[in-house]
Amino acid sequence: MTVLGGIGFTAPWLLAALLALPILWLILRAVPPAPVRRRFPGVALLLGLKDDESVSDRTPWWLLLLRMLAVAAIILGLAGPVLNPQNEQADGSGPLLIVLDGTWAGATRWPRQTEAIEAQLTRAGRAGRTVGFLSLTRPEKPAFQSADVWRSRLAGFTPEPWQPSPADIDRAAAIMAELPSFDTLWFSDALEYSGRETLLGAMQARGNVEVFQTSGNVMAIAPATYEGGVIKLSVNRTAAGLERDVILRAEGRDPAGNARILATATAYFDTDATVASAELSLPAELRARVSGFSIAGERSAGAVTLTDDALRRREVALIDSRNDAEGLQLLSPLHYIEKALAPNADLIHGGLNDVLPANPDVIVLADVATLSPAEQGPLTAWIEQGGMLVRFAGPRIAASDISRSEEDPLMPVRLRAGGRSVGGAMSWGAPKTLAAFRDSSPFFGLEVPEDVTVSAQVVAQPDPTLAERAIAALSDGTPLVTRKALGQGQVVLFHVTATAEWSTLPLSGLFVQMLERLAVSSSSASPAADSLEGSTWTPLRVMDGYGALSDAGSLPGVDGADLLTTPTGPKLQPGIYASGDRRLARNVFAADATLTPAGWPADVPVRGLAVAPEQPVAGWLLSLSILFLLADVVASLALSGRLLSRSNATLAALLALPLLAQPAPATAQDTADNFAIQSAAEVSLAYVLTGDTKVDDVARAGLTGLSDVLFFRTSIEPAPPTGVNLETDELAFFPILYWPITPEQPRPSAEAYTKLNDYLRSGGLILFDTRDADIARFGAASPNGRKLQDLAAPLDIPPLEPLPEDHVLTRTFYLLQDFPGRHLSRDVWVEAAPPDAEQIEGMPFRNLNDGVTPVVIGGNDWASAWAIRSDGGPLLPIGRGYAGERQRELAYRFGVNLVMHVLTGNYKSDQVHVPALLDRLGQ
Repeated sequence: MTVLGGIGFTAPWLLAALLALPILWLILRAVPPAPVRRRFPGVALLLGLKDDESVSDRTPWWLLLLRMLAVAAIILGLAGPVLNPQNEQADGSGPLLIVLDGTWAGATRWPRQTEAIEAQLTRAGRAGRTVGFLSLTRPEKPAFQSADVWRSRLAGFTPEPWQPSPADIDRAAAIMAELPSFDTLWFSDALEYSGRETLLGAMQARGNVEVFQTSGNVMAIAPATYEGGVIKLSVNRTAAGLERDVILRAEGRDPAGNARILATATAYFDTDATVASAELSLPAELRARVSGFSIAGERSAGAVTLTDDALRRREVALIDSRNDAEGLQLLSPLHYIEKALAPNADLIHGGLNDVLPANPDVIVLADVATLSPAEQGPLTAWIEQGGMLVRFAGPRIAASDISRSEEDPLMPVRLRAGGRSVGGAMSWGAPKTLAAFRDSSPFFGLEVPEDVTVSAQVVAQPDPTLAERAIAALSDGTPLVTRKALGQGQVVLFHVTATAEWSTLPLSGLFVQMLERLAVSSSSASPAADSLEGSTWTPLRVMDGYGALSDAGSLPGVDGADLLTTPTGPKLQPGIYASGDRRLARNVFAADATLTPAGWPADVPVRGLAVAPEQPVAGWLLSLSILFLLADVVASLALSGRLLSRSNATLAALLALPLLAQPAPATAQDTADNFAIQSAAEVSLAYVLTGDTKVDDVARAGLTGLSDVLFFRTSIEPAPPTGVNLETDELAFFPILYWPITPEQPRPSAEAYTKLNDYLRSGGLILFDTRDADIARFGAASPNGRKLQDLAAPLDIPPLEPLPEDHVLTRTFYLLQDFPGRHLSRDVWVEAAPPDAEQIEGMPFRNLNDGVTPVVIGGNDWASAWAIRSDGGPLLPIGRGYAGERQRELAYRFGVNLVMHVLTGNYKSDQVHVPALLDRLGQ
């Protein structure tokens, strides 16, 4: 492309034709317009006379100018003029390397960066340059290919939730050393990181370097802390700027399990400040529901901070054996436990029968030996449902017969009679110290202080299971802490008292750490790396560069010490990690981290991401030349006196008609508004466009047939069905979405899945139809079934179960037990019923929840059974004779039940409440 006067030309050699304009001017000047012919009787007297000196009239200058402008517009239009030409690095020669930081810092502005890269690819393709891509977060040797190839792959590049590590920088520098000379376009995320200067030098040694970087502030939120009863939040930005408010959102799930914004807070940046803070006070129940905090308006992993056990104060019930309320405080069996747990847990005092209805997380029994049958039964049931019972020994337990002859259900081991103490029958020579914790112990990795000694304890009876139940021991091997599983919960016994009477353990910091390892308490401060040493943490949910969470899949576990000290990367992705009952969040932005803007040397050109798009104007110029030529025709006719003749007037009208009849171009906004108005005006059934014309036509015909049945049999009067493009169309207007599955249909984008999940959570229903029940029911894994698994993986689908006989779908309008389509199969899957659903006496069905199942999955090819032709007859045959027509009728009835279900909910399930309502009314 050649740039002249700020305008680019794709065929600049055509501009040489402009030199012929003066010659054209002279030619046109010499040719006069045709004279007007008028008959005059007196002219007959002049016939035969000759005028040798006659001179013709000249063409008017304005008509010549009009013709010159028409020719000039044609020449300029054919030269391919382009406004906003980008005659920059990409218009050079040789290979071009596009380098991406590819970090979370650029996620918010990733669409703008993608547009800028696409513009560079366009110019590189026009210049015939090969292009290679290098992402610094995952450096791999680039393959230099044509710009058109990379343009089709551009959507596959996404930001990663980490920054390039020194190893990544070294790898990228080594890759560049192996490549021939090239020019570089570096798309920076505006954050400084170690090794940038070294990498820049390696690029400059290979060719010219140009940097594209946004001028906007990068923002990140630090992990939340809980201090003084409030949640404290901190927001950082790369550079000081104007005063501004930042909205911080507390996100989590409401009691119904739906994702919600539970609360908001405002952080205020002063003019010269790069850090802003905010405080949020939430009730304990609401605080426990918070899964993370985010910055409103920012879409990056740094703008999201996940929460773990730090914000969830566990409820611990404390019960001891003392009956006197006037005892010395330091001699109270619960004094040291209260001191250890009070900062990080909500403590509950009272009797056992009083605290069990509160359903605490942990119950602590300090030297409580005997429990009544009325207490033992409910306590056992509570533990089996996932509770934790922590018991401490003492004189009462040592003197009792509990767990002697046989193991007590609420004790982890059998105990010997009496105890073991200095100076007793089983005396030690001196107080014993603690042994190092074994690798199978939850305390593994904790440092054992030398000053922690034990002078007395209750002793475990030798047993084959004793070794595996002992999780802490003394230096001579005697078990100090034992544990066993009971149902889904566990029972833990400290073989010493909770006071300093038998040991110095309650006086040490090790005591608090041991309670934390048992998940008895939660700490608002981040644990130290050495306290996690030896433990293995399994990733549960990991975060992408945009801050969205997904299942960790098969990612390997991480050592506890590495989880806190190793920088995030492909092997340690930010997210939620678990070890036993404990949860730990590894966030992108650490509490002590800062944001430093990237700096560049003066010899490196730095440009913004805002690239004005190139605008070809050849079409406008050629259209203008046509208008000039039409104007020339009109002017010539006017000068010759023929403009008002009947034939020429008709011709002018015909020439002007296309200009007058040309409709105004419709904008995307107009199209979207029209779609919204038409979809919201009436109830309309919708189907997903798969890209397969045959399948889409059958789906449309099927929903048309079902709409007709609804119109004639119910009070619903649907509009014609609508084909929905998941990428561009709004889904909220449609109560039901029919999705036929084909093996070849592409997987929707992340934005489309976001719309689909919002649609499911807001009450919409998707009917997935694999259309393969004729083969899949025999146990063969069909291609359609595998495709369904792939398409449904990113969707927020609840647990499913085969459609039960008492489901509301079997009776919303028709009483049904079979749900055929073109194929016969009973395998239809819906949302699983709640575990507490019980059948009411005298009612034929269970007390199900009031929600609508968000998905229905089957393979009976219902659309083919519903499909009708334009004349109202069946489009496709089903079965033979009466059996086939009966099958089609049942298919229609299933469709009616399905639509009635999504429009009215489980209203018929409310019949289970009729007896109670009548009883209240006294009927």
